[in-house]
Amino acid sequence: MTDTHLRAQPSVPGTPQQGGLYRTFVLFMLIVVYTFNFIDRQIIGILSIPIQEELGVTDAQLGLMRGVAFAIFYSILGVPIALLADRFNRVTIMSVALGLWSLMTAVCGVVTTPVQLFFARMGVGVGEAGGVAPAYSIVTDYYPPEKRARALATYSFGIPIGSAIGIVFGAVISQILDWRAAFMIVGALGLVLAPIFRLTVREPKRGQYDSATAKTEPAKISEVFGVLVKKPSFWLLSLGASFSSMMGYGLFAWLPAFFVRSYTPELDAMFGGLPELLRPNGGSPVLYAGYFYGSIVLIGGLIGIWLGGFLADLLGKSDKAMYARVPAIAFIATAPLFVLGVLSPNLSLSFVLFLFPTALSLAWLGPLLSAFQHIVPPNMRVTASAIFLLINNLVGIGAGDYILGFISESLKEGYGAESLRYSILSGTSFYIIAAVILLFAAPFLRKDWEK
Repeated sequence: MTDTHLRAQPSVPGTPQQGGLYRTFVLFMLIVVYTFNFIDRQIIGILSIPIQEELGVTDAQLGLMRGVAFAIFYSILGVPIALLADRFNRVTIMSVALGLWSLMTAVCGVVTTPVQLFFARMGVGVGEAGGVAPAYSIVTDYYPPEKRARALATYSFGIPIGSAIGIVFGAVISQILDWRAAFMIVGALGLVLAPIFRLTVREPKRGQYDSATAKTEPAKISEVFGVLVKKPSFWLLSLGASFSSMMGYGLFAWLPAFFVRSYTPELDAMFGGLPELLRPNGGSPVLYAGYFYGSIVLIGGLIGIWLGGFLADLLGKSDKAMYARVPAIAFIATAPLFVLGVLSPNLSLSFVLFLFPTALSLAWLGPLLSAFQHIVPPNMRVTASAIFLLINNLVGIGAGDYILGFISESLKEGYGAESLRYSILSGTSFYIIAAVILLFAAPFLRKDWEK
């Protein structure tokens, strides 16, 4: 690879480089890559039951392997990779990252011990460290400020789409073949996508939709922290998002297992009459849980993410504080609805009760991601995003999955298979904490927004 391929092209602020049709294609490709990011990240959730059966690990140990192993390097390496992305070609960096995390996902399919799975998931985290923060910056350089919350919300469609595909695909492949094949197939597909992404997506000019006086030359990490330390909204938004992510990632990881443990007869009754084509090898509770929760994540996630971005762009025109208040209000409504869903004795009612809070719990993505792009100059956006992801993912992925697994394991003696239900219930308080922090951050956002 030559230096001309790696180094970003000179910026010409204020002069849009690519038009609507091509930038729509770029956004589509970014969504596809983000979809694979979450397929590879979340597929282990639906595969947890066969993995536990074969490798003999507890809920707490699985949370450690699935969450902490992934989060450590995913979070920490994101900052140095972002420093490179603020200086060099972001598309190339994302392509290399996609290839690496796909390779390590495939490796997850050949492990034979819990320790090997721990290190394989760590490798997935290393790759995915370069896949998100550069994409935020690319989207920001393809879309003008008044459309960025919606554009970043649309990019975030990769979360529910990838999570739903990972859940359903993992369930189907594990039913037809086994859990190992599911890892290897999605890993191989990602390796095919990486060169296609590199060859078809062009690096945009940095700050092309920003003021002609906006800084686009690379910033030192000390300069980035020098700006952020004066912006309390950045730290408050990061902390609020982190508390929501503790529950969000925890639910992605544990709800499939919860539905299998607590609703197996209901799942059999609901999906047992499906055509044989949709019930390979006679079907199973794991497969049915994949269909059930995958549908919730896909429908609820798409609606909630788009609505959050739309409302933030609409209301934020007159008051930048709305970029924090919109998700805060959504979190306040999320907690009681999740409680009702977890306690529901009826699976059909649970679908509706989980659908609404799933939508509301993901409405923060467009508003907050847009806010992070606007409280620093263009030359600091990737690094600032990576610092946010460092905070969000160390707390969200690293702690959320493990805490729910640990609580479930602690309650198992008294509640048996229902221990996971009460573990999830205890975590809904994280959404209320997130809402309070975001409401406190809202007034600061008005002052910290880059003019």
